[in-house]
Amino acid sequence: MLVIVSYDVSTETAAGRKRLRRVARVCESTGQRVQKSVFECRVTLAQYEELERRLLTEINLGEDCLRFYRLTEPVELHVKEHGKFKAVDFEGPLVI
Repeated sequence: MLVIVSYDVSTETAAGRKRLRRVARVCESTGQRVQKSVFECRVTLAQYEELERRLLTEINLGEDCLRFYRLTEPVELHVKEHGKFKAVDFEGPLVI
């Protein structure tokens, strides 16, 4: 499944800036960054639940915002890309 993860971490304090870096690292370990605080993740249900659990341990629910969007198949009908950035198609052929 394709999951979009977006977050807004309060960076007014040093602890918030540290939290932001930790949240970004968790997302980078699972998906690809498509904007500064937005990631696309192709995951199984188990991986999705693990990602959510890991992120919830990092954020401060009183100061930060974390959102997950699960896109239904076929994803091609639900995602349109415009502009310079093009996401990596992990399902397509690998060309080196």
